[in-house]
Amino acid sequence: MQDTELDPVLSEALKKAGRQMPTLVIGNKNYSSWSMRAWVAMTAFDIPFKEVRVLLDQPDTAAEIARYTASGTVPVLLDGDTAIWDSLAICEYLAEQFPDRALWPAEADARAIARSICAEMHSGFTGLRSAMSMDIRGRYPGQGRTAAAQGDIGRICEIWEECLARFGHHDFLFGDFSIADAYYAPVVMRFASYQVPLAPALQAYADRVREHPAVARWIAEALAEKEILPDHK
Repeated sequence: MQDTELDPVLSEALKKAGRQMPTLVIGNKNYSSWSMRAWVAMTAFDIPFKEVRVLLDQPDTAAEIARYTASGTVPVLLDGDTAIWDSLAICEYLAEQFPDRALWPAEADARAIARSICAEMHSGFTGLRSAMSMDIRGRYPGQGRTAAAQGDIGRICEIWEECLARFGHHDFLFGDFSIADAYYAPVVMRFASYQVPLAPALQAYADRVREHPAVARWIAEALAEKEILPDHK
């Protein structure tokens, strides 16, 4: 278990409220795209938490996850007596708990679109997921280019183009870094591993995501892991 760097103001507020630091249970950083979303969001917005990493695809993985949630999946956020599972539910919970951190865009129309593209990522893109699983350490040029994956890549590029053109006044999909960028960070990892060619403006966006301090830290810790899952030997 490890702790993120503690925001002293938030730490003091938690103490005064009689609350403990929340715990985020995740999988391997090299492989767990769902875990990456919640972890990056919490780290990017300086929300302190304790981290518990459960190794995936091990004989005791199910039993270990069951210690924290009956859902059988990671991530799960433990905040006092409340357990929140599923990355989108976690992000929505964090946005409610820390409204001053602006996890979602401030403008209503931008916020609605941000939620929509996160929901689309959450429930869709099964072709990309199945053909190009996240493996940050791996490099698979030209692999995974099924028709379904290619269709998903096209749709993701369309989303990025539209959001950057309409809302991306700074560096990210809705100007400042938001839950939406955290949600598409695992796609950026996939595109790098499978060397998916992108238009210059989209490649520049992907590079900015990779260079964001929270994402860069996740990548560094993923690269330091030693575990290799059976399907990636």
